[in-house]
Amino acid sequence: MKRSVMILTALAAFFGAAQIAVAADGQAVYEKSCKGCHDKGMMGAPKTGDKDKWAPLIKGGQAALDEAVAKGKGKMSAQAPKSTPEEIKAANAYIISKSQ
Repeated sequence: MKRSVMILTALAAFFGAAQIAVAADGQAVYEKSCKGCHDKGMMGAPKTGDKDKWAPLIKGGQAALDEAVAKGKGKMSAQAPKSTPEEIKAANAYIISKSQ
């Protein structure tokens, strides 16, 4: 009986831990998915850290930025199939923090 309880407890802990969402690391997502264009301003992408270019975009709010990234804007293709909403939000938060 004790062994059954221990096994069930271990399984519950394992599956419960697997369901806990890990917050996306904005810098890691940026490095993987955004840096290629936003570090160099490729294809018209505003460079990360360019306060003048980012000011009107940031003024529109992060939700608008998240939607633009998810759906695509200008020459940037939609990122929603490639990135989760949490990853998009984290990457945008990182860019905003570097561009204000």
